[in-house]
Amino acid sequence: MRRTTRTGAPARDHPAQGALMTSTHRFPLLPLAHPGTTWATRHMPLLARTFDQVGDAFAGLHVGITLHVEPKTAVLCRWLVAAGARVTVTGNLGTTQTDTADALRSIGVTVLGGRSDTADERSGHLRTILDATPDLLLDNGGELVEGVLARGTWPGLRGATEETTTGGLRLRALPTTPGFPVVVINDSRLKLLVENEYGVGQSVVQGFMNATNLMLPGARVGVVGYGPCGRGTADTLRSLNAVVQVADIDPFRALEAVMAGHVVSDLPTLLRTCDVVFLATGARSVVGTAEIALLRDGATLVGVGHEGLELDPDALSAATARTVVLSPDGGDADARVVHHLHDGRSVVVLHRTRMINLTAALGNPIQAMDLGLALQARSLAAIATGEASWSGIEPVPAEIDRVLATDLVDLLTRRG
Repeated sequence: MRRTTRTGAPARDHPAQGALMTSTHRFPLLPLAHPGTTWATRHMPLLARTFDQVGDAFAGLHVGITLHVEPKTAVLCRWLVAAGARVTVTGNLGTTQTDTADALRSIGVTVLGGRSDTADERSGHLRTILDATPDLLLDNGGELVEGVLARGTWPGLRGATEETTTGGLRLRALPTTPGFPVVVINDSRLKLLVENEYGVGQSVVQGFMNATNLMLPGARVGVVGYGPCGRGTADTLRSLNAVVQVADIDPFRALEAVMAGHVVSDLPTLLRTCDVVFLATGARSVVGTAEIALLRDGATLVGVGHEGLELDPDALSAATARTVVLSPDGGDADARVVHHLHDGRSVVVLHRTRMINLTAALGNPIQAMDLGLALQARSLAAIATGEASWSGIEPVPAEIDRVLATDLVDLLTRRG
C-alpha cells in the first residue's frame, strides 16, 4: 500500500534513509560523477537544509579552504558552488583523496596539491590561497589565519572559521588578536558531543583495525588525553573489550575517565604498560625523548590529534637505529613503520601518527560530519552577512548551536 501524507500526496522517505531530493532544494547541485561524494550527499540532510536557509549569503563570494579533501568535505564545497561561491581548497598533509580532488575540479573548484605533498609544498598552497584574497576563510589548524596576521589583512576579508581544537589553541596563543571574526567550530557544544565524542571514537578505532588487522579484546591500550575525542576513542575501545588506560593532566578530565570506569594513571605509567598508545591531546610533542625511553618494547603509536604533532619526529629519529617498513603493498609507504631503537627496543608508528581515521579509514561517519559542516556553513554565513561582527576568536554563537540542535533532532526523529 502506498504511503501518503495528510494532504494525500505520496510520502517521501526521510533523506537520511533514502536519496537526497536535490530538486526540492533552492540551490541545484551540479552533476558529479563521483560515487563517494554522491553517497555522502545522500546522507547529509542537515547540510542541505542549512544551505536552503542561509545559502544566499555566499553568492558571489570567494571562499578559501584548508580541510581534508575527501567525500564529506566535498559535499560542503559542492553546496558552496551551488550557492554561487567561488571555492579554492587545499588539503592537510597526507589526507587528500585524489579521486575526490579530481571530482571537485570537474565542477569548478580550485584544488591545490595532493596526498603526497610535503610540508613545504602545503605551505605554498596556503600562501596561494591568501594571495587570492578570499572573502571568507575556512581554516583547519590555524595556519591560514596565522598567515593573514603575518602578512596583514585585506579590505574584502570578512572573517574565518577554524575547525579544530589544535587550531583554536594555536590562534589564542598568538601575540596578535585578529581584527576580524574567527569562529572556532570545535568549541561548539553540539560538535563536541556528536562529532568529536561519538564520530571520532568510531572512526579512529576503525582506522586502527584497518591499519593493523589486530584484535582488540584483551589488548592493553592507552589513550593520552581525555577530551571529547579521547573520551570517544577510549569508550569505543572498551566497548570492544580492550583493557583501556587513560592519562590526562587535567584533574577534571581524569576524574571523568575514572567515573566512566577507565583505569587512570600518569603518562609514564601508561607508556610503560600499554601495547598500543592513542595520542589524543591535540598538543605538540607530548611524546618526546623522555617519553620514548619509557615505551614498552613493540608498542604501537597511533595519532588521533591534528597532523601528527603529538609525537616529536626529531626525538624519534634520534632514538632510532634503523627502520623497517611493513606497509601493505600499494598503500602509503608510511602506513606501518617499525623503528628499531638504539637500546634494542622497537616501536611501531602508524602513518607518522597523522590522524588514523583519515589515513587508514574514511574519516568520521557521514552523519557526524553532516553536523560539523553545517556548523561551518552557518558560521561562515553569519560572518558573510555581518551577523558575526566581532574582532577576535570566539566559539560558535549559541543561537547557531540551538538552531542546528533543533534541526538535527527533527531529522533524526522524523520518520516520514
